[in-house]
Amino acid sequence: MLDRVVIVGGGTAGWMTASYLKAAFEDRVDITLVESGNISTVGVGEATFSDIRHFFEFLGLKEKDWMPACNATYKLAVRFEDWREPGHYFYHPFEQMRSVNGFPLTDWWLKQGPTSRFDKDCFVMASVIDAGLSPRHLDGALIDQPFDEGADEMQGLTMSEHQGKTQFPYAYQFEAALLAKYLTQYATDRGVKRIVDDVQDVRLDDRGWISGLRTAEHGELTGDLFIDCTGFRGLLLNKALEEPFISYQDTLPNDSAVALQVPMDMAKRGVLPCTTATAQDAGWIWTIPLMGRVGTGYVYAKDYLSPEEAERTLRAFVGPAAADVEANHIRMRIGRSRNSWSRNCVAVGLASGFVEPLESTGIFFIHHAIEQLVKYFPAQDWNPVRRDLYNRAVAHVMDGVREFLVLHYVAAKRTDTQYWRDTKTRKIPDSLAERLELWKAQLPDSETVFPYYHGLPPYSYMSVLLGMGGIEVAHSPALDLSDGAAAEREFAQIREKTERLVATLPKAYDYFARMR
Repeated sequence: MLDRVVIVGGGTAGWMTASYLKAAFEDRVDITLVESGNISTVGVGEATFSDIRHFFEFLGLKEKDWMPACNATYKLAVRFEDWREPGHYFYHPFEQMRSVNGFPLTDWWLKQGPTSRFDKDCFVMASVIDAGLSPRHLDGALIDQPFDEGADEMQGLTMSEHQGKTQFPYAYQFEAALLAKYLTQYATDRGVKRIVDDVQDVRLDDRGWISGLRTAEHGELTGDLFIDCTGFRGLLLNKALEEPFISYQDTLPNDSAVALQVPMDMAKRGVLPCTTATAQDAGWIWTIPLMGRVGTGYVYAKDYLSPEEAERTLRAFVGPAAADVEANHIRMRIGRSRNSWSRNCVAVGLASGFVEPLESTGIFFIHHAIEQLVKYFPAQDWNPVRRDLYNRAVAHVMDGVREFLVLHYVAAKRTDTQYWRDTKTRKIPDSLAERLELWKAQLPDSETVFPYYHGLPPYSYMSVLLGMGGIEVAHSPALDLSDGAAAEREFAQIREKTERLVATLPKAYDYFARMR
């Protein structure tokens, strides 16, 4: 029986993995996590997909259990500022696209949109976010009741099973270090063994499989399955097992970031319930409002900007509040390991792969990988079919997200610096080039987006294409022969629902203060 798991590396990836495996297998699997006390984690992955709620549900945790401990807030969308032109912004929300007579509402919007803002005409969330509101009322009631705790028929489904069935209206933003601390307590309380030590050597047997780890103070650690959560170092998978790394940098050149954690009076500032990505001369700046501080950082390409200039730009963007805050400079390894599962080692998190955090995919990658590991967990015979199915699922998710991120740059209308001009001539994946030609004639649908599960439904592609403004798209010719009255009624219903919600929902900060 294969029942000894050793996780190398803590942080978000390590402790999410330990917690999930313990919840899945309880005491039937022995789990040990070894983490260094001398190596700091990247610690800036603070925003998520809406599917992350399934992670907490699986662990049996409610929002009131973990959110206050992690200074967490709600994220209803990604807000893109200045990608089309200075002063312009739009939202990519967590909200299912409505359809009328078999066509998405965005198609009707292209023909008869009430205003120039597709996001406000087609979704209610855009106006809710602009007003700084919570998706829950002060009594905890959700914006759309069918999603409330205990009432969602989709509970227990994996992320890929869940996609297309419904769309939960928000994700989370939280302090990654505090989440890791919270999950450390959760996992160790349930029997995960924690060892604080440095791994000095990875021992391989005659087959080239990992037989054990030599640590500085605890001697030899042995196990059956070893999970690499050592970040960009890839200590087990890439270094010891020499699994090749496939770079995405030919299509996604941003390889650096500088981050600040800026204390702020959020009661005075207010909490805008979204992650903001503001375009800059050589990349973009993220802004994530939490309870007590704002997380912010400049993601850029070092070929266009020096670390010093990036830090100066970020500090100027934040203003006086950033004056005494220490900056964290990060070199990012963009791409994925050829195989995230090799022999008896599985990499989760940055050791597996990473793309720039434009759509908050880092923690999504971790969650997806853990789900797939449980699904394809090995038996004593180490059937290679299960390994191959796992590797295929992980590769599809990362390759699909890569395509989606490249679309942001290709579709952005901005061309005012060399960086942005180069985004229009840089190599893009062949499959994306083919899809772009299709989307110019017909908006993306389930038949024309990346064909494997990668967490992003067709409406996400529609939102980016319509919001960025750099690629001309057209409505379906069928709408010219159709009665638009039903679409007009749908637009009117969205306006009415938006007005009702804006009038009744509480401010996001007030909701979180009450939760505390």
